[in-house]
Amino acid sequence: MALLISRLPLPMAGGLVVGAALLIATLVYPLVGLGVALLLGPFGALEAIILGPTLLDSGQIVLLLTVAAWIGTGLARRRLRIASSVFNVPWILLILIAALSLLDAYSIPLGLIELLKWLEIGLIVWLILDLASDPSRRPTGYPAVMRLVLVMLLAAGGVQACIGIWQFGLRGKGPEHFLVLGRFYRAYGTFEQPNPFGGYMNLIALLAIGLVLGLLVAWIERRRNRVTNSFLSPYGVWLGVALLSAVAGSLGLILSWSRGAWLGFLAGLAVIALFSARRLLPGFLLMGASAVLLGSGLLLGTSARFGPALAVVDRLSGFGDEFTLGDVRGVDINDTNYAVVERLAHWQAAVGMARDDLWTGVGFGNYAAAYSDYDLLNFPDALGHAHNYYLNLLAEVGLPGLLAYLIFWLVLIGQSIWLAKRIAWPERGIVVGLLAAWVALAVHHLVDKLYVNNIYVHLGAMIGLLQLFAWSGFRPGSLADQSTNKRSQAVDKECPE
Repeated sequence: MALLISRLPLPMAGGLVVGAALLIATLVYPLVGLGVALLLGPFGALEAIILGPTLLDSGQIVLLLTVAAWIGTGLARRRLRIASSVFNVPWILLILIAALSLLDAYSIPLGLIELLKWLEIGLIVWLILDLASDPSRRPTGYPAVMRLVLVMLLAAGGVQACIGIWQFGLRGKGPEHFLVLGRFYRAYGTFEQPNPFGGYMNLIALLAIGLVLGLLVAWIERRRNRVTNSFLSPYGVWLGVALLSAVAGSLGLILSWSRGAWLGFLAGLAVIALFSARRLLPGFLLMGASAVLLGSGLLLGTSARFGPALAVVDRLSGFGDEFTLGDVRGVDINDTNYAVVERLAHWQAAVGMARDDLWTGVGFGNYAAAYSDYDLLNFPDALGHAHNYYLNLLAEVGLPGLLAYLIFWLVLIGQSIWLAKRIAWPERGIVVGLLAAWVALAVHHLVDKLYVNNIYVHLGAMIGLLQLFAWSGFRPGSLADQSTNKRSQAVDKECPE
């Protein structure tokens, strides 16, 4: 390394030193490697353009090294736990059905690539839970791991949000087909496409908004002496971080100009409003009031001919005008409706695949490989997926696979609701933000597929964070005062008086 440092250019030498330091840190504490993987994961699409297609991008390489470090050190210490969790059963069911669909698939390698994504989600969840419960590692304990995972998620999203904001308003150039409002370009981060970038921003923005809500309510309750200490302390610092993440993520989402992401965001905000109160009736009232305020703002902006409001309304309403279910083989195609008709054509191809093999599908990850047998005359090129993940799954893994996928997410949504009703603020805000992210993902998947460009790595960390709350038997103050309680118990034993 010393010889290389003396001869290499400064950026490469610096990268070598930083990379070596991160590798050592990952071997000592694998959660560091997970943070680097979260940060590098969204750069995979950009790397493919610069370096050409590769089997593994930098985010995947770091993630595999992290998993190897976790497994290797666990074996060396003779301690490698597979965490028991509500997540495990529906995840394993989905994996098994997806693997069985490959027995008669068009392309087994394509199926294995898609299967690897879901395997990584499970490994990330197990890694987080194991590190949180391992007393031999530092930092240890649920509070420390929760703080670290939360910071890593917000930091990775913040980097992408800043890139997207720069692309929209500061760079002044971009792909011509991303041009909006006459002189701006849709934000796409390093995803190279605005729609998955918008979906990724949803995950960041809604988690951060939930955290802001939780911190504000906890601050109010603390002033009334009705809340115990939280592991999110000090509140002022966390509130600043959460506000920055919420603003940056929401702005990046809006600037992506993705209708599917916008609809998902609105659904997520409705969930946050609904669960901002302990009882459902006040939550429904708040959700209704928020919808009225949002609708009134858009109507006022439209009536006043306010440009951004007009553009947003036109963008959302235009989709409804172009969207018609049914056979699209006889539809007249023009510049206005091409994008929508193209997606409907891919929906129709997915329905054809499901009709031919409803129970096993064409093979997990094999939609693009099977598309040529079901394509429409005017749309011979596969877009990689059906632009509706539910139809995409129905085509690839059949009805059993689609049901397994729905069960998987319904279990996580049910677990999030159960936790949200039982824990105190501000932790409740984090869980509500995660619940809103699940709903936004479900809505966005009606018109797209978001398990691309390592978004699933981010989802794995978010699911792991949710399982930390469930696994720790969380009660108000139990996490925050975990170490303090242990010290107090030790003092009580020594000095019972």
